[in-house]
Amino acid sequence: MRLLLIEDNQRLCQAVAESLRAQGFAVDTAASATDGLRTWQAADYDAAVLDLMLPDGSGLDALKQMRDRGNTTPVLVLTALDSIEDRVRGLDGGADDYLVKPFAMQELVARLRALLRRPGAALGRTLTLGSVKLDTSARIATVAETPLDLTRSELIVLEALLRHQGRVISKERLADCLYDFEQERSANSVETQVHRLRKKLAAAGADVSLRTLRGLGYLVS
Repeated sequence: MRLLLIEDNQRLCQAVAESLRAQGFAVDTAASATDGLRTWQAADYDAAVLDLMLPDGSGLDALKQMRDRGNTTPVLVLTALDSIEDRVRGLDGGADDYLVKPFAMQELVARLRALLRRPGAALGRTLTLGSVKLDTSARIATVAETPLDLTRSELIVLEALLRHQGRVISKERLADCLYDFEQERSANSVETQVHRLRKKLAAAGADVSLRTLRGLGYLVS
């Protein structure tokens, strides 16, 4: 899953991004409203974390612009503004949730997962298909309750496939889940990860089919 983090405090931004990546997210960052808007329009994000007090303006103004353009990405506001009026203004301004600084990383992650479990979103905690189960919080995959030894990249690919089970997911979308803008992408990286995952699922006796549809992408069913 891919997240956008708009936060001008460099140390906080780095700490949050690293924690989210450790949870299996690909994270792009921006330090201003202008850069945030530019980045937001350049990729398809599953959620955004937005500071309100940015060096070149209010995060709410950036949010309003995206909402006016029809963008429905779930947004968690992360800010030091903690009055009731500030919270109401943020939620009425298009935010889906509001978290006040200082905060615990566990709560931030939990709130993001809760946001993305809402109707129309795709992020449940436990994903199941046949004998395959993935706990997205604990980052543990099992086949018939037996743990599956997967790398971080293989877990990300499995999660993306399970969230699109029964539907085709393109190679480009899988690449978006694996890498953010700062990471180098290999032309064959997605194929390699899918190939390794398919072999491990087969070796574990998983009763699922992971197919490659030439020119379209991948399908798990």
